[in-house]
Amino acid sequence: MSRIPRPLTTTRATVCTAVVLTAALAACSAPGDSSSDSKASSGPIKIAVVDAQSGQLSSLGDWEYKGAKLAVDEWNKKGGIDGRKIQLKLFDDQGDPTAGTNIARKLASEKYVAMLGTAESAVTIAMAPVLQQAKIPNITSGQSDKLVALKSPYLFLNGPTSTTYDSTLAQYLSKDKGYKKIAMITNNGSFGTGEHDAFLKAAKGFGVSPSTDQVVTTDQKDFSAALTKIRSKKPQVVFIGSEEVEAGLIVKQARDLGITAPFAGAAPQGTPVFIDTAGKAAVEGTIVSSPYLSNDASDASKKFAAAYKAAYGKDAELHGAKAYDGANILLTALKTSKAATGRALADAIRGTAYKGLLGDFGYDATGVGITKTTIGVISDGKLAAQQ
Repeated sequence: MSRIPRPLTTTRATVCTAVVLTAALAACSAPGDSSSDSKASSGPIKIAVVDAQSGQLSSLGDWEYKGAKLAVDEWNKKGGIDGRKIQLKLFDDQGDPTAGTNIARKLASEKYVAMLGTAESAVTIAMAPVLQQAKIPNITSGQSDKLVALKSPYLFLNGPTSTTYDSTLAQYLSKDKGYKKIAMITNNGSFGTGEHDAFLKAAKGFGVSPSTDQVVTTDQKDFSAALTKIRSKKPQVVFIGSEEVEAGLIVKQARDLGITAPFAGAAPQGTPVFIDTAGKAAVEGTIVSSPYLSNDASDASKKFAAAYKAAYGKDAELHGAKAYDGANILLTALKTSKAATGRALADAIRGTAYKGLLGDFGYDATGVGITKTTIGVISDGKLAAQQ
């Protein structure tokens, strides 16, 4: 018996439904999803820079954006990635985790292939789950060990963790200088907490317990109570774990109260904002642990600093250098992977060996690519390597 053909309208309806479903799935898939290709074939490559452009952390965001943009501009002048231009867009996270999370959702919906930033670990941590779900690789400038604890295969650091910064510093203070009376003052934000825990652990490992451990808030302006307690202990050195502006205010008020001991800290204490806020005389002798002490450290740093100054009319410093390295690592991975997205791009970043301004990068499974800092000292208003 011959088979009776189905009505033509039913066949057309089935085909149309399949086409609509396919289009819908394609529209909803994030970069790197299994339902999408691992490479985009044409058009600009969309990369986001997310950093504070307003508020107390805006100086960080400005440095970071300038460093990343300099790298992207250099690549675009050379033809981009296989002839495709790199499209860089800046987003202001205001140093706020909620704002950062909303931006992460926007990046996912607008098909950004990667993100550079943020400088604030708490914001990056808040954004990480959304970026991981969307399979958007993120090279962050945060240094909190909590970033590593997330164990996200899409999260990478463009500098050392607090453990590296503060282990180097604690060893120098306790072993090389022989200090036994070390006071601590840190804030209760994500950066300050990370610095507090990392330095305290490292110092105790070298047999030194702080003579006093003062914790202030991130929005505090008067530090006289904490500093008076520190003064009473007559410390040989004061470890400070706070961002640039607050750290500068702490040091300025400490000098006004008669505290003459040198301060010691990590990345923020090596910046122009810290020096300008505290005052040149107040920061004299400040001890800094950093992977980037000076624009004159190497031929590469001199070339970077000259290009930065030509582009922006300002001197480069650590955070701009970190962002420049991070952007170049990302762009190198995009080049070698032929503009891959999602997990393929993340794997390409992890497989990238890069000789950067901060040192030689090589990522492991934790997302950490560099594990070395050196000691510098501020003299006459400038940070230079310890002699």
